[in-house]
Amino acid sequence: MWNVPNMLTMCRFLLIPVYWFVFAAGYIKSAFCILLLAGLTDVLDGHIARKRGQMTSLGSMLDPLADKMMMITVIVSLVISRLISWEAAAAMFLRDAGMIVGSAFFHFRGKKTVPANVLGKLTTVLYYIAVWMLVFQMPYAQHYLWFVITVSFVASAIYILQFAHLNSKQIDS
Repeated sequence: MWNVPNMLTMCRFLLIPVYWFVFAAGYIKSAFCILLLAGLTDVLDGHIARKRGQMTSLGSMLDPLADKMMMITVIVSLVISRLISWEAAAAMFLRDAGMIVGSAFFHFRGKKTVPANVLGKLTTVLYYIAVWMLVFQMPYAQHYLWFVITVSFVASAIYILQFAHLNSKQIDS
């Protein structure tokens, strides 16, 4: 249960207050670097888990939770720093909170979960690019963010359809 991938996931949880502290101290670009470090641990834990056959049910639940909690923290920080609008934050928060609550609800009811798909992983990369564009005040950052929000809702809809299909097979069996 406490293998290297799960410990990396736990490190991601620990990076959330570190990100917040650095951000609150006014070091927004340094906070972005902490977000990148969290992203690196996400890539590493997934790679190690697959390569070493160390995928666990605990990891499959905690990994996306760590990602969503970090993203919610980033959303709040971007609103506070006025780098994104309340509307964008609400859309991002709604999607991430819905995924957290929905995943936990069904996980604890014994339903099978759908592993992250390519579109979900792509969405994460696109969000990191959006945050980078916002933090460094790149042109069209707001437009790009709304594009990513749209892609994230499409990815969530596909995930929900895959989840429903997977669990309808579970009932039939």
